[in-house]
Amino acid sequence: MKISARGDLWWKTAVVYCLDVEKYLDWNDDGVGDFEGLGHRLDHLAELGVSCLWLMPFQPSPRRDDGYDITDFQAIDPRLGTFGDFVEFMRMARDRGMRVIIDFVMNHTSDRHPWFKDARRSRDSRFRDFYVWRDKPPKQQQQLVFPGEERSVWEHDERTDQYYLHSFYRHQPDLNIANPDVRDEIAKTMGFWLELGVSGFRVDAVPFLIAPPDGVDIGDPHEFLRDLRRFLQRRSSEAILLGEVNLPYDGQLDFFGQPDRPAELTMQFDFPAMQRMYLSLVREDATPLAETLASRPEIRVEAQFANFVRNHDELTLDQLSDEERTEVFDALAPEEWMRVYGRGIVRRLPPMVDGDPRRIELMYSLMFALPGTPVLFYGEEIGMGENPELGGRMAVRGPMQWSDERNGGFSRVPARKLVAKPPTDGYAPEHVNVEAQLHDDGSLLSRIRSFAHRYRSSPEIGWGAFELLEHSERSVLAHRMSADFGSFIAVHNFAPRPVHLELSLGEVAEDARLSDLFADTALPIDDRGRVEIEVGAYGYRWFRTVDSEDRRLT
Repeated sequence: MKISARGDLWWKTAVVYCLDVEKYLDWNDDGVGDFEGLGHRLDHLAELGVSCLWLMPFQPSPRRDDGYDITDFQAIDPRLGTFGDFVEFMRMARDRGMRVIIDFVMNHTSDRHPWFKDARRSRDSRFRDFYVWRDKPPKQQQQLVFPGEERSVWEHDERTDQYYLHSFYRHQPDLNIANPDVRDEIAKTMGFWLELGVSGFRVDAVPFLIAPPDGVDIGDPHEFLRDLRRFLQRRSSEAILLGEVNLPYDGQLDFFGQPDRPAELTMQFDFPAMQRMYLSLVREDATPLAETLASRPEIRVEAQFANFVRNHDELTLDQLSDEERTEVFDALAPEEWMRVYGRGIVRRLPPMVDGDPRRIELMYSLMFALPGTPVLFYGEEIGMGENPELGGRMAVRGPMQWSDERNGGFSRVPARKLVAKPPTDGYAPEHVNVEAQLHDDGSLLSRIRSFAHRYRSSPEIGWGAFELLEHSERSVLAHRMSADFGSFIAVHNFAPRPVHLELSLGEVAEDARLSDLFADTALPIDDRGRVEIEVGAYGYRWFRTVDSEDRRLT
């Protein structure tokens, strides 16, 4: 009997869906989404093909940074429900075969957290060393994360006449990971949520989390991350760490863990490929994305890249050159309000491409077909737009649009009481909502559902070896994922014209053919391993290599 590890590493073939509980569905009519409302929409997510939910912060917070400024890491914001509501939601998710991971934001706290309130009372506070203090800011300061909103990463505290470090906003003082007590609190918090059934954590801004305080030698900061991973695996063999590490591949490789050292992060978002996917889209040339994918480093089998079209923050383009970034800005974010921090775009995909369904589908097809694990942001499945009135990065965090009713079916309260308002333009709920697309076979919702289900039935994408397939069309990305149980081939055309290309697949079985995963057709492969493929304008094709020995349904 051949024993496979595929079932153990569930996240290698997961479909991850990120959502904000307070923006998803308001069940108790107070204008704020809640866990009870989320529970009533789990069937929508299950039917979509989602197998893992990623919850944005739901702990108590003054919400000066949309919940990422937390005042109690082991509690639930009472606006969203109780622990009983949370546990019931977890049970319902498990019943539908969905795991849950939660945002882990312990690189800082809110300045209203009891630890910090105590720490700033006196230099002798027992919590003083939970944070990073200096008599004077260092001359060489780290780069600002939010230029234009903050002028320094050091803030003066008048009462104790010292400066505290805040890598992000001034109301988010950094925790001091050099302090063993802080590390213990981080581990306790992880253990707390694992006991309540979560299957891991999306770790916010990982390089900032493990960065030692200025002037403090803690040895190898990655040892802290290795400790977290070891603790996680002791408490739950299935739990994962999905890390936000916006670095080039060489830097990301360090956060997976070197081959001769214990593992660190389980998965990382592929920021390099995401950014060059947009460059390819704008240029109508697959070369930038192909070159980036070819440069992806080999990682251990227990690690994985996570693919995404956009996340809940700005669509960052910081790894592009100035000229490349300007090129994308000019095409997709021509107005000043659409850009932020000189590096990112605060728009969702459909408005960026003028609602062109071909380019929208192309990008999501890529997300599901590229090697790795796909991550959807709530509302992407129906093509939601942004609301500029929400301001900056918040523009893409409007309420979920369920129907064409008032407030998009999110809540029945007057609009003035909503936690966030939906857009009023062509992407308003009366034009874009789940209910209208639910039974429309030609809708984006139907297409995303097809992508998700075909992805889940094609484990080669998550497990296989990646290979770019050569051809003569610059606008086309063709790649193959090969595993011991099958071979998957995808072809994507970035050009506004149809293309015809010939692929050489090398040695295949004598009766092999390419079975189209979205149509009842198969393409013949000649005796030299060549196949001819037609791809439409901004089109895509998914295939499985099958022969008489392949017993899977296609």
